[in-house]
Amino acid sequence: MKNKQIQLQDLGTKDYKQTWEYQEELFQSVVNQKIKNRNENASLPTTNHMLMVEHPHVYTLGKSGDMAHFLLDDQKLKDIGATFYKINRGGDITYHGPGQLIVYPILDLDNFFTDIHKYLRLLEEAVILTLADYDLTATRSDGETGVWLDVGTPFARKICAMGVRASRWVTMHGLALNVNANLGYFDHIVPCGIRGKAVTSLHAELGKEINMDEVKERFLKHFKSIFEAELISKSE
Repeated sequence: MKNKQIQLQDLGTKDYKQTWEYQEELFQSVVNQKIKNRNENASLPTTNHMLMVEHPHVYTLGKSGDMAHFLLDDQKLKDIGATFYKINRGGDITYHGPGQLIVYPILDLDNFFTDIHKYLRLLEEAVILTLADYDLTATRSDGETGVWLDVGTPFARKICAMGVRASRWVTMHGLALNVNANLGYFDHIVPCGIRGKAVTSLHAELGKEINMDEVKERFLKHFKSIFEAELISKSE
């Protein structure tokens, strides 16, 4: 039986490593239930989760990433008050920090559809529709996961990065949408390993501070519609 309910938790501002460990815990609990179902020939429903969070300044490098795209040594990293982690998602190097909406869906895709490509495209679509609510025309860029503005022009710039991991059709990691993020922190990396492309935010595009709670609400509305899901808020 497919379970399209998603347990939603807004973690506020939380350390990257602590959040990663919590993600892993949730991810493993879903995988374990799937293994138990298979071994016992049972069909108990699996649980879906979604975490929304902001992190203190941190850089993360995906499993296929290139350290040459990280432009800081240990001292400079300390000087700007940031941390660095090699992690198990797909993708290259990226930055997370205050003013950035980070969404980690831990979904059993057997409850929705077993197609990772479709999953990524629908995550992008939820962001594209959210940005349209702010009169921004965002699109995909061929061969480059994430959401962009002015693709195909010299002014192409990325506003949302994405990187996921999936095992047994269970997902983790997710997306990072620049809302009011300090874009100066991107100067210390080659974002997502893509040279010569700029990074932007809602704040930079609209010239004003954007209410983060409003962005969350709009994103969740589109996500829920696209995935035909029911979101249930849960305290941490």
